[in-house]
Formats: sequence, structure tokens, C-alpha cells
Amino acid sequence: MDTKYLFQYCQKLVVFSGDKRSVLFARRKGEADFDEYWSLIGGKMEIADRDIAPGIKREKDEEVGADFHLKVAPNFSCYNVHFQKKNGAHMILSHYIAVHTGGDVSLNPEEYSEYKWVNITDLDSFGPKVDNTRFVVQNALRLLPILSEADFIEI
Repeated sequence: MDTKYLFQYCQKLVVFSGDKRSVLFARRKGEADFDEYWSLIGGKMEIADRDIAPGIKREKDEEVGADFHLKVAPNFSCYNVHFQKKNGAHMILSHYIAVHTGGDVSLNPEEYSEYKWVNITDLDSFGPKVDNTRFVVQNALRLLPILSEADFIEI
């Protein structure tokens, strides 16, 4: 097998509050590359997911709970990045826009220690966070106004 073609695909979510003034962040716990950093939720797509939307829903359920409801635009990635983990694994991280529609966060304690809704105006001073976070959120904010309700699905 030619390893130059092996990548993990990781769906990340820019989760806006219902009023679209804040973004959800969770503090990583026990993660080799970003331990104790605040990050957007999401994770690796699995073969059993068979499509982007089921993968996003599975990751959302695993990380913040099945009772935390979102509408997500699975056909529009607002930012894509290649990332090489400390262990050498290569990942493609695609960031999708989501809006909280109801329910409370129930963090997976194996992955995260806490969560916060951070006002968009406070992103520069908030941290420690993944370096590209501000850019990702800015891209999401540019795309958000051109999306229609038909572009979103409930998960």
C-alpha cells in the first residue's frame, strides 16, 4: 500500500449559539497534540459512517451528547486544513457550520474537561486555543449569511 495516499478525514464543527454571537469550545483532555487547549468539537470519520452527515452526528453525539441538538450544513465546509499529528499521522480537517437549536452539553469526560460558549468578539483573548481558530470562525461567519434553511439538516 502506498502510504502517500493515507489520510484521516476529520469533521470539525463551528457551533454557533442560537443567536450566532458565541461559539462552542471544549478543552481537550489527554490529547497528544493539543492537551489542555480549547478546540472546536469533532473527530475522525469512520468507515461505518458512510457519509459526512452521519459522521458529524456520531461525533457530535459522542463528544457533547445526543440531547445537544444542532442544525448543520454538511454540504458546505468553511475551512479545510492538512494537519500532521505528532505521531506522524496525516489528517484533513474540514470545518462545518452548525447552529445550536436546543439541549444541554454533556461532555465526554474521556476527551474533554470543560466547555465554554465564547463570544465572537472575545476570540482573540481566549485561550489557549488551536492557532487557526480565529480564521476558521471568520470564514464561517462569511459563509453563514449566504446559507439558507434548506442547506441545514437537524442532528
